[in-house]
Amino acid sequence: MKKNIVYLILLLFVSSFVTGQSTTQITDNKNDINKWISSNFRKGAAPPFSFVYGGKHSGTFIKHWSYSVKTIKENDPSIIRRIYSYRDPASGLTVECEVKGFTDYNAVEWVLRFINTGNKNTAEISSVNASDVTFAYKENGDFKLHYADGSHVSKEDFHQRIKVMQPNDSVCMQPYGGRSSQNAFPFFNIQAPKGQGGVLAAIGWTGTWFAKVKAEADNRTNLKTGMVNLKTYLYPKEEIRTPKVCLLFWSGNNRFVGHNAFRRLVLEHYTWKQDGKPTVYPVSTSFNYGDPAPCNEYTCMTEDYAIALIKRYAQYKLIPDIFWLDAGWYIKAADVAGKKNWANTVGNWTIDPERFPRGFRPIADEVHKQGAKFMVWFEPERVMKNSDWANQHPLWMLDAKGSVKQEEWQKDGEHDAVLFNLGNPEACKWLGKFIGDFMETNGIDYYRQDFNIEPAGFWYNNDEEGRRGICEIRYIEGLYKFWEYLLNRFPNTIIDNCASGGRRIDLESISRSAALWRTDYNYGEPTGSQCHTYGLELYLPLHGTGVQQADSYTFRSSLGTSVIYNWKVTEGSYNVVDMRNKQAEFNEIRPYFYEDYYPLSGSGDVDITAGTIWMVYQLHRPSDDSGYIVGFRRPDSPDKTYMIKLQGLNADKSYQLTNKDTGAVLIKKGSELSEGLELSLDQPRSSLLIKFEIKP
Repeated sequence: MKKNIVYLILLLFVSSFVTGQSTTQITDNKNDINKWISSNFRKGAAPPFSFVYGGKHSGTFIKHWSYSVKTIKENDPSIIRRIYSYRDPASGLTVECEVKGFTDYNAVEWVLRFINTGNKNTAEISSVNASDVTFAYKENGDFKLHYADGSHVSKEDFHQRIKVMQPNDSVCMQPYGGRSSQNAFPFFNIQAPKGQGGVLAAIGWTGTWFAKVKAEADNRTNLKTGMVNLKTYLYPKEEIRTPKVCLLFWSGNNRFVGHNAFRRLVLEHYTWKQDGKPTVYPVSTSFNYGDPAPCNEYTCMTEDYAIALIKRYAQYKLIPDIFWLDAGWYIKAADVAGKKNWANTVGNWTIDPERFPRGFRPIADEVHKQGAKFMVWFEPERVMKNSDWANQHPLWMLDAKGSVKQEEWQKDGEHDAVLFNLGNPEACKWLGKFIGDFMETNGIDYYRQDFNIEPAGFWYNNDEEGRRGICEIRYIEGLYKFWEYLLNRFPNTIIDNCASGGRRIDLESISRSAALWRTDYNYGEPTGSQCHTYGLELYLPLHGTGVQQADSYTFRSSLGTSVIYNWKVTEGSYNVVDMRNKQAEFNEIRPYFYEDYYPLSGSGDVDITAGTIWMVYQLHRPSDDSGYIVGFRRPDSPDKTYMIKLQGLNADKSYQLTNKDTGAVLIKKGSELSEGLELSLDQPRSSLLIKFEIKP
């Protein structure tokens, strides 16, 4: 939520890596994914992963280990699922690779598990590359790596970057501090030269992953992914897992074909299901966020005021999908005289009886009466020293032992935090029941989890000697178990995944949650919101942000599949009719964010945060060939017009374009729209919204 650390982690260097274990020869990039899996994991072949065991590289021995393959039947015929096992007959170490192929998307994922089936400790396992694969193409030329910033509380959060890679150039990406999308982003696209398509890659690990991309030659590039700190032996019968990797192969010279295929893959296979369908994340409203100082977050919220606000929203006919109560509702948070606030009182998870004498049930009942859902904020992993949880359960806490003091949370000049150890099975089970019972007792429908702490130092300082990475692995495994417990206990719930904004976004976390508050950057600032949408939509259709105002420029900057209305319904500066109109506009456009997305400006190395540019993107629904053009002329842009080229349209069909602001209608062929369409805005800091559809 509130942490302001900016750290540059992307490194460019020219050193060599060990040659990839597996080479994929790509001719037209229309691989039969079944054949790809069978070929790369066949008996006697070097698999597309590597590691060092007992000081020896796996490439020197794994072909000689015992090999087996097990096919797991899936209800969905488009999914291939197999477990490939490699076993050392001498030590009993088994490496299991669980592989899934998605034939409809030309995509594959896998995750490695190391299992000690022997009766003695294994030798040291290190240098684990969960993926280690080289992609070879027929034509020579420069590869282009399209990657993105992670979140670092900036307009540049999720900013797209491009690196043109010469032979032997390498790029290393990894997050900072142990949160999976802090300063780096685990989704990227490797574009091959001369229209030979590419590979879009995603990593699933809500901790310290890494990705290394190297242009080995003019027609070859290698990808290695894994966990940053893993160097350990295993006890008898012990098992660990590594980061998941997903590869989607795409064809041609338009990389957005790959991005849109991946967005559809995410919706179908990496989104938690409710009643067999992908979860729909909500439109939310806060409880009149922004009380006067010394109130902070919701430390001044009361039962009576919350219920009155719900009734006010009902009076104005502005009821959202959910009402969202954020931080500061617990005991001690409102003790301003004692230098307390929402941040330095976490770990005291008892509802403040003075402000909420009957708990949250009366608020939940009023929310439900209005036909909405109720979501409440928690931050169970960060526990302030001397808080209730720290004192009651000291054996469940990880201390950084002085090396990673959380200075930014020492608001009272005394305390810092410990980390609730989700890697402790007893603690993890207890937490699931505690939160689940709390939700049930108080009528809470949806769970919002924040994480305002950098866990890496806590993990590393609590590893046993010679077992680096084990604490992190157990912690991340516990996090997934905890989330899945809640999702299974409450089949209609959702998990809003916040971590000082969107700093915990990866393939595994999005499979169980979504970031409804994707950044802590300057709440409601429109240029930043435009930039964040622009970058995230390339990979992920499910995320949200807040909007503070109801003017078209600000409001449209926050469009997406989810949004949080932070409107002040008690202030005369807001207009109820404007807010209703904007809600209607959002509801009209929202379904198109689940479809194809094309950026129409800001490509290459353009600084998309600049105030002097236009920013434009296209939403396209292929099923009926309709969509929207969303455009912004920034405050300092001198240009009244901007030329765009629409994508994905049928060249021979005629389209009707309707300006939603002016009502003006234009008829053009798809071929004309792909060659160029001039947009016009007379005033700086203005926006346009144009719907296109097949001419009736």
